[in-house]
Amino acid sequence: MIVGTAGHVDHGKTALIQHLTGIDTDRLKEEKARGLTIEPGFAYPEVADGVELGFVDVPGHARFLHHMLAGSAGVDTVLLVVAADDGVMPQTVEHLQILTLLGLDRGLVALTKVDRVDAARRRRVREEIATLLADTPLAGAAITDVSSHSGEGVEALRDRLWTLAATQRTTPAQGHFRLAVDRVFTKSGAGLVVTGTAFAGRVSQDDEVRLVPSGLTARVRGLRRQHRDSERAQQGDRVALNLAGPGISREAIQRGDWVVAEALEAPPLRRLDVQLHLLEGVPAVKHWAPIHAHLGVTRLSGRLSLLEGQRLAPGGSMLGQLVLDEPVHACLGDRFVIRDPGGRLTLGGGVVLDGDPPRRGQRRPERLAWLTALAGCAAAGPPFDLDPPLRQALDRRPEGFDLIALARNANVDAAELTARTEALGGRVIATQGQCRAFSQEAILALQARLLDTVAANHEREPSMLGTERGRLARQTMPELPEAVCRELLASLVERGELAAHGPFVALPEHRAALSEADEALWQRLEPLIAAAPFQPPRVRDLATSESLGETSLDEARIREVLIACARLGRLYQVRRDHFYPAAAVAEMAAIVQALAQEHGRIRAAAFRDRIGTGRKLAIHILEFFDRVGYTRRIGDERVIRHAGMWQ
Repeated sequence: MIVGTAGHVDHGKTALIQHLTGIDTDRLKEEKARGLTIEPGFAYPEVADGVELGFVDVPGHARFLHHMLAGSAGVDTVLLVVAADDGVMPQTVEHLQILTLLGLDRGLVALTKVDRVDAARRRRVREEIATLLADTPLAGAAITDVSSHSGEGVEALRDRLWTLAATQRTTPAQGHFRLAVDRVFTKSGAGLVVTGTAFAGRVSQDDEVRLVPSGLTARVRGLRRQHRDSERAQQGDRVALNLAGPGISREAIQRGDWVVAEALEAPPLRRLDVQLHLLEGVPAVKHWAPIHAHLGVTRLSGRLSLLEGQRLAPGGSMLGQLVLDEPVHACLGDRFVIRDPGGRLTLGGGVVLDGDPPRRGQRRPERLAWLTALAGCAAAGPPFDLDPPLRQALDRRPEGFDLIALARNANVDAAELTARTEALGGRVIATQGQCRAFSQEAILALQARLLDTVAANHEREPSMLGTERGRLARQTMPELPEAVCRELLASLVERGELAAHGPFVALPEHRAALSEADEALWQRLEPLIAAAPFQPPRVRDLATSESLGETSLDEARIREVLIACARLGRLYQVRRDHFYPAAAVAEMAAIVQALAQEHGRIRAAAFRDRIGTGRKLAIHILEFFDRVGYTRRIGDERVIRHAGMWQ
């Protein structure tokens, strides 16, 4: 059990922990000199076999509130400290608000410095505390009178805390390992050490981990949990990791970074969709307001985008988006706090819903419905019941949804999500690093769209053997990964609804042929091309030929028909505007083979003389044979590669 202190400055938090544990958590020289906690401190007292207890002592001064927020990351039990002489003070209220925003609902209250006041004052402050806690998750928390000076109540509070630790339910580790780094230092003989609270999962010695946002990978050389050497640690533990690896140095990581399992590899995030709650008594927040956000152990500046309106009133809740200036790591259910740009006032906070929001359509009803479903998961807490958002996505996303992204966001295995999706009647397409889920109705609709597009292409391009798969994917479903489209096509081919011709697919009944108009034009062009088989007229010559009986024809139109004939095997397109009859190409190939047999190699000059053309055109023809793999160029000569390809 990790206990975090909270309360106003100089209310005796550090002294109380020292009396409870015998450990002074103020470790910095400046803290000793000023008698003031600046950085979070830690204490791990001996309790009993099988019982583990740790204390996090956080600063109370308003100037160090960001350190208090950092220290609260990973705390599961609160020790609210209120001095009897001062009573409830501003930082008492703000700390309690922050703890509520962070979802902490378990704790005790220590009424300190009771030796300085009389019994009546004790009663009044107890009433203040009860009133303060009444509308919070800590309502009804036990209040213990203590004095660090006289020792009054210290044993009673210790007994309560030790008993609470002994009855603490061990939460099974969920998901992949995540640790929020709150300290970084180097240790002689060991190297780099980072400490923090494990938010999720497990880690063991020699595991490979990843640093976020740097992306560096490291090996866990050694670890300590709850201030003791160990071979493994898990969710909820205070952990120290000794890290090693290429590029791992004191400069490579800082407080606020994360150490995560390699399975959580993802680009650092700058936009987080969130469920936001504004505190009572603070100014209303407008859309795109500048804010400071505290997430995990880090503090970031950015903007608040409201997704359901232009203004959020005090005490209200709304779906929103944190648009941050620096990259961050986050998962579904992570808690955050927002403060004003000057860092003087806590405005509110909430819970992270989605770390990979779309750039467009953020306010569409289906998107807001998805976020609302995720908010329901987050409110229930881990382990998350993802069936409601999965059902919602299957029902309302005809384009499907990315299971890998959802698994990363919720910190669960993609295989687990796949099984849940299929149990709900969905279909999962996993291929080439993609894992996308669809409803059965969506699959049928997408396949129908593919068939309709193929049919439309046949009508527009009757001479085409079919439609190339990549082009069909871009035509039909540009919003989806091409690999997903190819899997849908493969199932259509397997069922016989499409026929495969190499990289092309076509309807089974389709036969490539020219349209009536194209066939008519080809019948007029063919004699002109066949008249000089080794040197046929170019497209521009055909367009102006008087033999066609017209003053001129459009070059693009002629080229389009000749390309269609090339697809049907009637012609070969040797260059952009040089089209040769198939028989002529076969004859020239025979000449090339004869030259190779006579001389061992083919020279451009000899080939030119045999076909009776200019040298430039002869070289273009030989280069065509190189491209199609019939010949291979060696210097200024060529050899035969595939002698039988034109037979």
